[in-house]
Amino acid sequence: MTDLTRLTIAEAREKLAAREITAVELTDAYLAAIDSANASLNAYVAPTPEKAREMAKASDARIAAGKAGALEGIPLGIKDLFATEGVHTQACSHILDGFEPRYESTVTQNLWNDGAVMLGKLNMDEFAMGSSNETSYYGPVRNPWRAAGSDADLVAGGSSGGSAAAVAAFLCAGATATDTGGSIRQPAAYTGTVGIKPTYGRCSRWGIVAYASSLDQAGPIARDVRDAAILLKSMASVDEKDTTSVDLPVPDYEAAIGQSIRGMKIGIPKEYRLDGMPEEIEALWRQGIAWLKEAGAEIVDISLPHTTYALPTYYIISPAEASSNLARYDGVRYGLRVDGDDIVDMYEKTRAAGFGMEVKRRILIGTYVLSAGYYDAYYVRAQKVRTLIKRDFDLAFAAGVDAILTPATPSSAFAIADEALAADPVKMYLNDIFTVTVNMAGLPGISVPAGLDGKGLPLGLQLIGRPFGEETLFRTAHVIEQAAGRFSPAKWW
Repeated sequence: MTDLTRLTIAEAREKLAAREITAVELTDAYLAAIDSANASLNAYVAPTPEKAREMAKASDARIAAGKAGALEGIPLGIKDLFATEGVHTQACSHILDGFEPRYESTVTQNLWNDGAVMLGKLNMDEFAMGSSNETSYYGPVRNPWRAAGSDADLVAGGSSGGSAAAVAAFLCAGATATDTGGSIRQPAAYTGTVGIKPTYGRCSRWGIVAYASSLDQAGPIARDVRDAAILLKSMASVDEKDTTSVDLPVPDYEAAIGQSIRGMKIGIPKEYRLDGMPEEIEALWRQGIAWLKEAGAEIVDISLPHTTYALPTYYIISPAEASSNLARYDGVRYGLRVDGDDIVDMYEKTRAAGFGMEVKRRILIGTYVLSAGYYDAYYVRAQKVRTLIKRDFDLAFAAGVDAILTPATPSSAFAIADEALAADPVKMYLNDIFTVTVNMAGLPGISVPAGLDGKGLPLGLQLIGRPFGEETLFRTAHVIEQAAGRFSPAKWW
């Protein structure tokens, strides 16, 4: 029998339905993989083997009774940002030490309702603030990929680095993730996996630890486009507990895969051709254009003129929202508490000890741009620019463009503890340069593996769609996937 962890979700679903394998066997295979690999990769911060086996047994019983759900018996990893009832939920931050919620996030509840099995909680940048998964209280995730001829540890991307690494290393069949400025798509590109950030409002944010509420959106990371479509169908829903979730029917995303893209218009934005962009990224982009043209799509040049302002605008709006959202962590009711002389002293000592450096940096920036005298100069102006960024996309789609093709990242995965990036936070922020516009405009975006660079590391292409145009993205990403093939890292862990 093939290694069970190598099965895609679609393949595992068929074998489970045909009774060729059991959910318990599949779950045990993943738990064994986690046991042997996690010390090397640090993808999981809290494996839940007992809960996983219990859920798998229940799945086998439902399959036997003919009551299988859409994800019955499929073992998944859950990003530590999602509340899981009675299970470690700490956003990988010291300030939430020991927090185990008494409720379940809507997204994870949807997955359990469809029969999925929880393998454990996955590592991430603290409070989802980071582009490399190096800000986690539990240490960095190591990318399963390594450059040819090198044993140097590389980042898995952020903030959903644990999700991407676990999927790429076959430590789960798929994973939940979140994306505020690229935190699904960038790690997917770095690990040769598929990640989709759906339209804002497609998935409920209830029970997800908030970073920037107008930008955060949940989505899946999976091994191929079909698996991502299967997962998003289960994750998405309207939710009365989240008034920003949208009451639209959730399509059968999987049905879109394999459909022709002949006659579709694919926009190529000139503003994404950056000065100093590596030739490998440019070549990959040209290759993606050629594949889509061969499949019958019409390629059109477009302009998104306010793209150049997207990154500074994002780093005003997201810290501003974070400074507000993170004010609730004070050591009074839950999480870390460091005693002080009085309540103000306790607040200060708890936050000083509980928050990491990057989180403190963003809280301070956010508090500054919201302060009297600077609110109009920074925050209000950033919101106006955000409107212009969204308008750029609106005009492109109004002109008939069905999807937009861009690179996903400006490079392949870089080394853990890169000195140049550690010394200059702005250089780290530039890793999100191709992804933040999508969050600013509330649009769907997918990263699909498209090739390897000269070092043998994966590179991704990004497709951006119309609001609630995820079906078009899955159709188009599948064309790229079929042309490029699938990529897996050579095992070293």
